[in-house]
Amino acid sequence: MNRRDFLAVSAAAASGGLLPPLAGAADSPDEMIHKYLAAEVERLSKNFLDGAKTKDEWLAKRPQLQKQFLYMAGLDPLPEKTDLKAKVTGTLERGDVVIEKLHYQSRPGLYVTGNLYRPTESKKKLPAILYVCGHSNKGRDGNKTAFQDHGLWFASNGYVCLVVDTLQLGEIAGKHHGTYNLERFWWHSRGYTPAGVECWNGIRGIDYLCSRPEVDAEKIGVTGISGGGATTVWIAAADDRVKVAVPVSGMSDLESYVTNKVINGHCDCMFVYNTYRWEWTTILALFAPKPLLFANSDNDGIFPMDGNRRIFARLEKCYDMLGMKDNVKEYVSKGGHAYRPDLRVAIFKFFNRYLKGMPIDATDQLFDVIPGKELRVFPEDADLPKDQINDKADESFVPKAEVKLPAEPKDFAAWKAGLVKQLRERSFRALPEKVPAANGMKGPASLRDHYETEPGLVCETQFFLKDKNEEDPLAAVVLPPDEDADKSGERWQKLLDHNGYISAVHPRGGGPHKWTVKNPPNTTERSLVLLGQTADSGRVRDVIAIYDIVAERIKVQLAGRGSAGVIAAYAALFASHKFAEVVILDPPTSHRDGPHFLNVMRVLDIPEALGLLAPDVKLTLLGKNAKDKAFDKTAAIYKLAGAADKFKRA
Repeated sequence: MNRRDFLAVSAAAASGGLLPPLAGAADSPDEMIHKYLAAEVERLSKNFLDGAKTKDEWLAKRPQLQKQFLYMAGLDPLPEKTDLKAKVTGTLERGDVVIEKLHYQSRPGLYVTGNLYRPTESKKKLPAILYVCGHSNKGRDGNKTAFQDHGLWFASNGYVCLVVDTLQLGEIAGKHHGTYNLERFWWHSRGYTPAGVECWNGIRGIDYLCSRPEVDAEKIGVTGISGGGATTVWIAAADDRVKVAVPVSGMSDLESYVTNKVINGHCDCMFVYNTYRWEWTTILALFAPKPLLFANSDNDGIFPMDGNRRIFARLEKCYDMLGMKDNVKEYVSKGGHAYRPDLRVAIFKFFNRYLKGMPIDATDQLFDVIPGKELRVFPEDADLPKDQINDKADESFVPKAEVKLPAEPKDFAAWKAGLVKQLRERSFRALPEKVPAANGMKGPASLRDHYETEPGLVCETQFFLKDKNEEDPLAAVVLPPDEDADKSGERWQKLLDHNGYISAVHPRGGGPHKWTVKNPPNTTERSLVLLGQTADSGRVRDVIAIYDIVAERIKVQLAGRGSAGVIAAYAALFASHKFAEVVILDPPTSHRDGPHFLNVMRVLDIPEALGLLAPDVKLTLLGKNAKDKAFDKTAAIYKLAGAADKFKRA
């Protein structure tokens, strides 16, 4: 097939109405991807409550949705509730309040430091508040010390209040900014987000509160501002023991985060991965119909009022549908992103009403500031635990999949189908079962072509002719974003053993259509995961959209270097038609090194994924890592499938 025939096939596909006429090619790459993201937001935003329209529909959906939420936070399956090993390291007394300095381990070695505020005396069990902190940097003292006035108020007014440090800004510091500025995009592949850690630490904090003799375990509330507001949402959605929740300036919606780029003002602890492509407010709706105060400020640049209004309107609709409209309230304070007396009083009144059972009034109170060092759980650096894993929680918090091969060849087909199903559900949910063919148009140069693979997203291909032997397969080379097409074409002409045409493609975000990548805040890459995608999963779609229709007519050999080669392999796996061969130069041994797909390492890793091409697709690994022992498993899978001769390494 020559280039003219290739274009003819593409044109035939386009004329079938699979995509509208090519549009948006005149946009800059940044405008192009932003319009695409905004269109995806608009589409997902129509799916509030997963489409439930009645109370019965919502109640039927909720258990599965809660399980999906836990998965998106990296908490399904839930970690084992191991011994908390809680220890009080010291106490302080301030008037009628006792402050206990304590720590517990939410998982072995994952330390949570906190201060528990309680009345000095109580003749009955008391309601309890879990206070989760925002991003207040108090260094070695931990950010819990910045919110001591809340603990003092609650304890002075008949509550037990546990104020816990965050992972990033606690006494034992971990990381919140993996994809914001540390370029740990493997977090996406692991399904790891610090939001999951904060949620789990809060769940275990409730476990600790319920173990205290002075706490009424049936009267648990949770609150916090900013990052603590987000964590309040996660805990309220995840733990049914929470009876009252007050997230303060901690949640916006997809239109705000993505379309209006408010994501740039937030670190990674503010987000779970939207694997199941929800309308974002659905997360907080999981708490309905229990009492909820949605508290914000009217001039908050990172939680703007237009987003707050949309969220509260959705919440009112949900609570009304459940017959409990009076249980959801909104409070808006005048000012920026901060607490003010009126906001604090509104919060305290809400807890008084719903945890103490009557509309008890509340007033703001001023307390003498306790020096942060006095509230430390570990007074000196030498006291910090040697077995802590806080600074490397991302390495182990979400377990990697352990893929076992079937015992018998007869079980191979079912085993493969099961893994492909998991990949589609957890990593490629945005990928259609049958990817529409790309819409093509001739490019500005004689051997360059542009293809629209989704409305508004344009990729470029370039043709190279080795010899005029049109009987050989078309070689389709997937290029990394920064790779020069001309130099790549020359390399692959030498590497590939055939005498036909080579078509090199820059999928989305690459070549002349490369969008801006700025670290921080990595806007596009982080926005995509809020839509249940990654840049690399979109690139898989692009390759299928351009070459699948061609593979229906002739043999196509897919190829690529490094991560781009693995993208080619996934395209061959999900395509409707069979590709003849996949060739990968310098293959990575793990998705830790890319390409990055949501949750993929919770399903399998690269050696198993390549094995799924068996028995139909020939697989050749070349160059660096080709003979790495990791790919012994790929060889074993091909052998199990009865296709050992189709797997080559050199």
